[in-house]
Amino acid sequence: MKISSIILARGGSKGIPNKNKLDFCGKPLVSWTIEQCIESGIDKKDIFISSDSQDILNIGNEYGIGSILRTPEVSDDNATSELSWIYSIDYLQELGLNYDWIFAPQVTSPIRETSDIRNGLLMIESGEYDSLFAAQRTDQCPLWRKGKDGLESIGYDYKNRKRRQDNDIQYIENGSFYIFKPELIKKFNNRMYGNIGIVPMDKWKSFEIDSIEDWKLCSLIMKEHMLKKQ
Repeated sequence: MKISSIILARGGSKGIPNKNKLDFCGKPLVSWTIEQCIESGIDKKDIFISSDSQDILNIGNEYGIGSILRTPEVSDDNATSELSWIYSIDYLQELGLNYDWIFAPQVTSPIRETSDIRNGLLMIESGEYDSLFAAQRTDQCPLWRKGKDGLESIGYDYKNRKRRQDNDIQYIENGSFYIFKPELIKKFNNRMYGNIGIVPMDKWKSFEIDSIEDWKLCSLIMKEHMLKKQ
């Protein structure tokens, strides 16, 4: 079974300009994801940075991993991750590099451990799943939305509120990483399909960086939970 990691890391960002290459707790933000992939056991020759920024590709080169220079059409604000993954898969296949699975981590979710990645890779070895995603397990998710007749509760009935311990278990997709088969993401144009598996992660690992406030919070979590372990 051949596994590749494709790390999407474009140069632009509206919330935090150039965030993927900014210093986050001592190294460029993208470096955390690169190192986690390497430490999880994925071979360096099968790890690729896919970016429209040569500066970001150069960071990957320092680790000895591969580079995929994306065109502006698959790197702007309107480009979906699916479009960028499929572009990168096609690029690799044109080079004769074919894989059974793609491990796709999100650079803006650096609060993860190599054990989380290994758990996901072990799950695909079972042959039970077609695609997987990382998620936070919870028994309390009291979401609301505005409906045409006013506020509506989602996932529970506020008129028949249960004790927390009696609630159904739910999973919150945290975006930390996805695992899928190259040919099937191309077929469905979707990262999730078929028999979908969930790779559970701790709640404190489920934060991602989209704003300055997120950056500060994730910095604190990284320093308190991960760097102290090291």
